[in-house]
Amino acid sequence: MPSTDVEYPDEFGRPLLRSGVSDKIWALLKTDKAAFQQEIVRYFALCYPGWTVKRAKYPDIFLQDDRVKEG
Repeated sequence: MPSTDVEYPDEFGRPLLRSGVSDKIWALLKTDKAAFQQEIVRYFALCYPGWTVKRAKYPDIFLQDDRVKEG
């Protein structure tokens, strides 16, 4: 029987999407944290519209699905 525990939940217990970015973007974290944060938000706004960056822990970026569910 598979486990029902979510490894990386949001505040409502829903799973977060785990994604990544290039080492070029991660390198910004060591030199300019504000630029890193800005680039992460810009990158995922373009690539994953409707998703919000929740946290970054190398090598993963965790995203929350904010798209409106229809049904």
